[in-house]
Amino acid sequence: MRCHQAARGLDPKSVDLPERGLLEQESGSRGAGPPVDRARIALIVAALSALGPFSVDTYFPSFPALAAHFGVSEIEVQSTLSFYLAALAGMNLFHGALSDSFGRRRVILVSLGVYAATAVTCVLAPDFRWLLGLRVVQGLAGGAGMIVSRAVIRDCFEGAEAQKFMAQVAMVSALGPVLAPIIGGWLHVWFGWRGPFLFLALLGAALWLACWLALPESLPLHLRQVFHPGRLLRSYTVALGHPTFVLLCLALGFGGGGFLLYVATAPDVAINILGLTETQFGWLFGPIVLGLIVGSALSGRLAGRIPPVRLVRWGFTLMAAGAGLNAISNLLLPHRVWWALPPLCTYTLGFALMAPVVTIQSLDLFPRNRGLASSLQGFVQTLIFALISGLAAPVVYRSGIRHAAGLLVMMALSWLAYRSSRRLVGAAVSRPTRSE
Repeated sequence: MRCHQAARGLDPKSVDLPERGLLEQESGSRGAGPPVDRARIALIVAALSALGPFSVDTYFPSFPALAAHFGVSEIEVQSTLSFYLAALAGMNLFHGALSDSFGRRRVILVSLGVYAATAVTCVLAPDFRWLLGLRVVQGLAGGAGMIVSRAVIRDCFEGAEAQKFMAQVAMVSALGPVLAPIIGGWLHVWFGWRGPFLFLALLGAALWLACWLALPESLPLHLRQVFHPGRLLRSYTVALGHPTFVLLCLALGFGGGGFLLYVATAPDVAINILGLTETQFGWLFGPIVLGLIVGSALSGRLAGRIPPVRLVRWGFTLMAAGAGLNAISNLLLPHRVWWALPPLCTYTLGFALMAPVVTIQSLDLFPRNRGLASSLQGFVQTLIFALISGLAAPVVYRSGIRHAAGLLVMMALSWLAYRSSRRLVGAAVSRPTRSE
């Protein structure tokens, strides 16, 4: 089986044509792509997308033990996450672009091999600086699956079908954040802080084998871009100079950043604020992931039935409601799991409802360079997460109210970015009409 890219040669240097394509996508038009093995691709792509959450969340329960073993503070242990995310964000700029030139499958396989080898080496780290450096290398390799898999989806599906598939994959991969800290907690109990890193090594190796055996190449040779640094730089310049694309990436990044603030500070929220133990992280991640799963399922089910713009509007409404309720509960009520976390579930439900639509909209702006567009999309999202982990986490540490304020700010920035992108689309499409 072989997927084929559905793009028909739209020039990424164009400014008005991408906006026209975006509006056509919003009207609910469906592509007529060839049949593919949906179940196999969905399972592999979802697993690749889940590798990121596992890389971040699995070792959270080991933070206190890592600090004690290496003789550093928990805030310094937090830097292993910040450095990992910074490296992930930087390399995300290249994973998709490299896959545009060398193929999706090859880039995924090489990156998974490096990831698994680095995870094994983390177990043998002689001191904290070694662990920090190894996490940087792991971050350089860890984003390929998530970035390139989005391009694979868009290679094989169009319109509402792509939205459905993106939502289905998000629904399955959303299990990662809730399973990772639970698995990590028990691994820590059984094997100490090295247990989560051994698990990541086995996970990376298993994914490599699955991709080697079952992942098809979705980008035929005749549709690949010639790799040339100058051309690649020009393509990045075109994409970063496209304000609608940048705003859509920011909308996704800030929207996800709201609940990722709680993910980045999960040890603090779970243990210090909510009073949970190392094996009870599921109480924190469960409601967050439940919202992601339900929202993704709804987005997929409503694709082609409800206009995408309306789905995005509903999503932001739920996000605002969740952020508002979260602020109220932190101001008026003591910190208890039963009423502290349902607002986060509401927020993530809204985000998952709108995220597949916005993801497809941004990728469709550059149909001949979807890998590059996915790279930039992932770069923006991961960079925001890295900044949250490195800069915002110390500010909100041990304070439920400050966490709630951070969620409100992220939600507002996400809405402003998306609203601004819609205005630019309308202005770009109306200009030719006025000139006539």
